[in-house]
Amino acid sequence: MFMRRRPLARPVIRPAGAPLLRGALVGGAAYAAGRSAARASRREQDQEQAIADLQSQQTQQARPTQQAQPFQSPPPPAAPPPPAPQAGAQDAGGLTEQLTRLAALVERGLLTPEEFAAAKAKLLGV
Repeated sequence: MFMRRRPLARPVIRPAGAPLLRGALVGGAAYAAGRSAARASRREQDQEQAIADLQSQQTQQARPTQQAQPFQSPPPPAAPPPPAPQAGAQDAGGLTEQLTRLAALVERGLLTPEEFAAAKAKLLGV
């Protein structure tokens, strides 16, 4: 008697190509994302290389001029800002104006951050 054997591999039955399409979309999206990331990385490396080249050119150009100039002493330290009147006697507009002036002095390098903090605390009455 012959016994019927089960097939070793069952046939793959896919409904109307939906999983294949989904797989193709996911694979295609991953491929595109990988290429985009590689392009962005390459562009960033090119920019970093260009920046490094420009910096090296600037340092090479600055070296001869630095050697030609005689040594100059650093400028004297800036005087502290004039004392401000008490905060209670000022209106809100005057206080903000003085704070912006102090911030401008810090940006120009005339005040250190510590001096700015001290002057701000004095203005705010802290």
